Amino acid sequence: MAYGLARRELRPRVPLRPGEGDKHGLTSLQGLAALSLDALSSVAYGPEAIVLALVVAGTGALTATLPITLAITFLLAALVVSYGQVIAVHPDGGGAYAVAKTDLGGTASLLAAASLVVDYVLTVAVSLAAGADALASAFPALGRDKLLVCLIGLALLTAVNLRGIAESARVLMLPTLLFIVSILGVILLGLLRSHPVALVGTDRPVHATEALGALVVLKAFSSGCSALTGVEAIANAVPTFRPPSVRRAQRTELMLGALLGVMLIGLAVLIHRDHVAPRDGVTVLAQLTAGAYGTGWPYYVTNLLVTLVLALAANTSFGGLPVLMSLLARDHRLPHLFGLRAERPVYRYGVVALALLAALLLVATDADTHRLLPLFAIGVFIGFTLSQAGLVRHWATQRPPGWKRRALINGTGAVLTTLAGVILLLTKFLGGAWVVVLAVPLLMLLFARIQRYYTAVGRELGLGRTPDPPPRHLGSLVIVPIGEVSKLARHALGAALALGDEVVAVAVHADPARVRALEEAWERWNPGVRLDIVNSPHRSLVQPVVDYVQRAAEGGRQVAVLIPEVEPVHRRYEILQNQRGLLLATVLRARTDVVVCLLPYRLKL
Repeated sequence: MAYGLARRELRPRVPLRPGEGDKHGLTSLQGLAALSLDALSSVAYGPEAIVLALVVAGTGALTATLPITLAITFLLAALVVSYGQVIAVHPDGGGAYAVAKTDLGGTASLLAAASLVVDYVLTVAVSLAAGADALASAFPALGRDKLLVCLIGLALLTAVNLRGIAESARVLMLPTLLFIVSILGVILLGLLRSHPVALVGTDRPVHATEALGALVVLKAFSSGCSALTGVEAIANAVPTFRPPSVRRAQRTELMLGALLGVMLIGLAVLIHRDHVAPRDGVTVLAQLTAGAYGTGWPYYVTNLLVTLVLALAANTSFGGLPVLMSLLARDHRLPHLFGLRAERPVYRYGVVALALLAALLLVATDADTHRLLPLFAIGVFIGFTLSQAGLVRHWATQRPPGWKRRALINGTGAVLTTLAGVILLLTKFLGGAWVVVLAVPLLMLLFARIQRYYTAVGRELGLGRTPDPPPRHLGSLVIVPIGEVSKLARHALGAALALGDEVVAVAVHADPARVRALEEAWERWNPGVRLDIVNSPHRSLVQPVVDYVQRAAEGGRQVAVLIPEVEPVHRRYEILQNQRGLLLATVLRARTDVVVCLLPYRLKL
């Protein structure tokens, strides 16, 4: 106490950049916005996929929409409970990959990782392409530049995520909230009305080509399961939540399951009650929106919100895949740079890699949603099955209280997701799913080869073993390439004298007159350092210095080469400086084992 003031602990206050400090993590609501849009936005195409699969048996078959949706919702509930358990057992994230690695072995973990990488990249491409389609429906002039629209949206999402996941979550919270309110409004008003207010689109002739049998129902079930993609993203990105991260992630998973289940069942009830069949020019969701709101401004606002949210659903992958890639890097299955976090903190290399892969896929398919959809959802169902099968083995091995009930939930989910995944693969194989069948094993091979390389490097470096004592000190030599007597030479020799036992300056010249002038200037200066001049009849600078260094390093002597470089203040002047120092450093690193150092001399210009 002094002068009546309480003592305060003095701490330096350094302003934090966006995303730094304890506030960079996600809250539950931010997590719902940043990591759940893929799953929530699937109500725009999941129910429609069921209708399109059933209508081949005639409009009367559409009565099966509601029971199929209830079955999908049951599977959703099993997945939500299962991934809540995954979050608790594997709080470092990784989802299916972490479960498979711990409980199912190396091969299964490689399969999980490869399938998740494929699915995350496809999520970005499909979401942006679907959003561009919806935008082109409202503004037909944009239809000719759909690929450009997708790439611009991808660039914006990448830029936002490079600033940090929390920042992207704040950007997404308002559109997510408005989308949820709009869809729930469609359901509530639609149920309160005795019949649709308006009808949009044009009639599409429906001709039954198959009977409503088990195969049609299974196809509709597997197609509708596309609404479940994205459920795993929260479990993959647990470390991005604020402490207590496990509890926040579990709460977000439950919120996602409840909202998605209510929306799917509500839309299915409306489809069943109003006998909604596919119509040309509009989606099934647009028909339900017109039936609830009419064709006034709420109809257009809702459709624009659907467009926006479909585009922003790609952000789910930006939250999940970089974390997964960091785990793969930690396990030596991807280059270690993917495990580096920026000070924001963000896995920037993972974000950039995802953006580049998605851009390549969009360009290869010309942002055509129909060419991308057959590839979609197969990878994530592989992840679903592996994560739940792994947890069944985990409960059977650990046997905590209530393990049988938990194993039954996970086992039921594993059977259902396996069935859906097999049907998806069989029905979409010729439509493009063969690409996923090819890509997943290739990625598994890539991960295995990278891991094999790191294992071999660790063995060669003797990691984990006590090495022999270092060799006796033979005296160090620092070689300084110079061109002429100047402040640059003084700067370099001063640094060299502080580093080594012996310093020698090396100059390469072809003109005898310049050699004599340099020797006279050196004698007048007399810096106390020997000057060796190498003759170069062909006026080559790099090779004579390399040869000199190789001779000096013979016999095991420790040699360092200190290369002074002029560094202007402004980058626009860098091109005016010669780059011989960088070239010399590159060649020395490639052809010798000496220490190579670049010493900057900063100009004031």
